[in-house]
Amino acid sequence: MINDYYGCPIYTERDLVDIYMKNPKQKLNNTFTDKKIEIDPTLEIENAPHLIEHTLAQMSVADFDEEMRSKWHMPQKYRELDIAKWLLEQCKHEEEFQRVGKELLLYQKRGQFLLLQYMKYLVDLMRENNIVWGVGRGSSVSSFVLFLIGIHRINSIYYDLDVEEFLK
Repeated sequence: MINDYYGCPIYTERDLVDIYMKNPKQKLNNTFTDKKIEIDPTLEIENAPHLIEHTLAQMSVADFDEEMRSKWHMPQKYRELDIAKWLLEQCKHEEEFQRVGKELLLYQKRGQFLLLQYMKYLVDLMRENNIVWGVGRGSSVSSFVLFLIGIHRINSIYYDLDVEEFLK
């Protein structure tokens, strides 16, 4: 953990996992919100948290979405990961290769590659820390790409599930 300009703690994912594993009943949101942040009046507007929040509230939905995506905490190696290449490398036979190609086009059309990179990071983080997550639920199990990443454990090719059910 390090402190920012205001003396507030900045936690890494390792810090958060350690805090949670030591005391699972601790409410993490209280841990991070009990300090009052004093705003330095000499800072430029874009650096003042209270003004940023106000500005974000006035943005279009698309601009807000783009702004929030750019602030996701994700290590640089995942931001730089060629997720399409990685997914195609996971394919064991032609049917999987074709399915992944089809799904990647759908994800690309929706601008969701950053989400896939984040999902890969999240699954790796959970595996690294022995955190258990579900086997799959809802329409997301129709995505073979999410199966390869490890989000769920339902092979949509085996069960002949149509990815269009998920990416409507």
